[in-house]
This record gives sequence, structure tokens and C-alpha cells, in this order.
Amino acid sequence: MPLTFVRQDITKMHVDAIVNAANPRLSMGGGVSGAIFRAAGPQQLQAAADKVAPVETGQAAITPGFNLPAKYVIHAVGPIYRSTQAQKSRQLLQSAYQTSLQLAIDHNCRSIAFPLISSGIYGYPKEQALQVATNTINEFLTHHELDVVIALFGDSETLYPTIK
Repeated sequence: MPLTFVRQDITKMHVDAIVNAANPRLSMGGGVSGAIFRAAGPQQLQAAADKVAPVETGQAAITPGFNLPAKYVIHAVGPIYRSTQAQKSRQLLQSAYQTSLQLAIDHNCRSIAFPLISSGIYGYPKEQALQVATNTINEFLTHHELDVVIALFGDSETLYPTIK
């Protein structure tokens, strides 16, 4: 199935895995991360995350989804955007998506939902973050069978005019 875009709360999505835009310590943050932790059960998700942390920028780790509809949470650590290091930021963001997608395949997931990684407090320009996400995911899908959804929320919704 091709990449799709939805306007939906990622914590309510019925997919095999959802991606948390994580910090390297995999500790509960604000925004999407905070919502995922609260919906999963913050203590149990944090205990599971502590077992696989820390995670390097551009990498990801997987934990159970606990109280979420999703079986797994994939914690992807995107880069803090720096315009003076735009190419490095792009490569690290691509790697965060690729690693997350590969973890989903390795755990026999058939579907995965992403937020727009690094586009919140990490400051990655939303339009560029969406382009990196779309290109990286579409390239991955040329070699793998996986249903991939990008859940856009808030001001990110205006980026993609045909989201459902």
C-alpha cells in the first residue's frame, strides 16, 4: 500500500506500531511524545524505554505499546535542526525513518504510523521534514511491504492538502 496521510491522533490509531518522536534518553517529553506516554501508561512505557535507552540521534528502539491500540512503540530520535548543518540534519532524519521502518519489518509489523519527526521542539522546518519523510518512506516501500501512515496534527495539517 502506498504512503498515506491522515489527520488523526496517533495514539488512537489501529496499526501494529506507532513512532514516538523521542529524545535520546527516551524519557517522556511534551507534544506527541507526552501524548504517547500518557496513552500507553507512562510508568510502564518509561520502564520499558529505560531498558533500551540511550538511543543515538538517527537511530530508533522498540518497546511494547502497553495500553495503546498499537502493539509497539518505536522511539525514533531525530536531529535537532541546525541550518548550518542542514545536510547532516537531513541524513540523521532519513536514518531515523529508515531505522524505524526496519524495526517494524524486523518485528513482523504490517502497518506503522509516524508523526513528523523533529518538526516540533527540535525545530526542523515542517516542509523540509515532510519532504525527507515522504522520500525516505517511499524509497523503503520500493523494497518492502508495509502500510505506512503519516499522522499530521495541528499546524502540520496545512502541509499536505489531500490528507483525509
